Amino acid sequence: MRTTILFGGSNKERLVSVASAQALHRALPEADLWFWDVRDDVRNVRPGALLAHARPFEDEFVPGGPGVPLAQALDRAGDERRVLVLGLHGGRAENGELQAMCEMRGIPFTGSGSASSHLAFDKVAAKRFAALAGVAAPAGVQLADIDRAFAEYGRLIAKPARDGSRSGLLFVHAKQDLVAVRNAATTADYVIEPFVSGTEATCGVLERSDGTVVALPPIEIIPAEGAFDYTAKYLLKSTQEICPGRFAPAISAAIMDHALRAHRALSCRGYSRTDFIVTDKGPVYLETNTLPGLTAASLYPKALHAQGIAFEDFLRDQIVLAEKAVRPA
Repeated sequence: MRTTILFGGSNKERLVSVASAQALHRALPEADLWFWDVRDDVRNVRPGALLAHARPFEDEFVPGGPGVPLAQALDRAGDERRVLVLGLHGGRAENGELQAMCEMRGIPFTGSGSASSHLAFDKVAAKRFAALAGVAAPAGVQLADIDRAFAEYGRLIAKPARDGSRSGLLFVHAKQDLVAVRNAATTADYVIEPFVSGTEATCGVLERSDGTVVALPPIEIIPAEGAFDYTAKYLLKSTQEICPGRFAPAISAAIMDHALRAHRALSCRGYSRTDFIVTDKGPVYLETNTLPGLTAASLYPKALHAQGIAFEDFLRDQIVLAEKAVRPA
């Protein structure tokens, strides 16, 4: 079976996707490279062109050459018995649409299936399912109640209900910030919550091809300028990501347990990464990523390294797992 790294996408996280594809190519140099562009075409990419793109988090990747519509490319993948390694993030790449297109064609792909992806991508629904699994999650605030909630809690946080990479994150520290939230909510659904003070943490979960599922060491995040937004996450070298995190053993165990609970409650497959705020009462759930970043600087590969798992070994086992999901032994 031929391995193909699919990256890019039609949403704003395509920049991160290109950086993930660079790391994936270095680990799987024999794999073909397919770039999904903003026009919904897919085109072959030469390895040299991908690796020469020096500023993936800031500059668009624009390969040359002819492309074919996404559906036609997936038809080809099915006919040629390819397995897709998804170096994609956000939008239709992570909300279950791409996964459904692959499932309809019997194409193996890495990561969670369509139903799980769709559920986890909706932050409101994901939070509800995580809570059903016993994971603490912050209360939601309706946009119509935002003034009352701000008066009650003093600080709020707002984020797109269906987006990632900390894009569109808004902090409400003063009354004028409420205007920014209302304006943002005119173009996208927003999740509004009381601001939870504590330490940012994230925890990966890994499912192996032998069926075992384990939580990886939690990561402690110390943002460079107080907020772990897109800039702090990808562009500021002063952001600290400490793995394993410097949590008390009981707190680390709770983070890992809650990450596993969320992974299972959302029916994730292969791998996921769940974000938390660690308060004095324990971890509080934020969201679960079914296609977390796999760049050289990303959090999930850091956790794999801390667990003693080589990135290439992780990927090759995920390929086996993807194939088993389509063609069980």
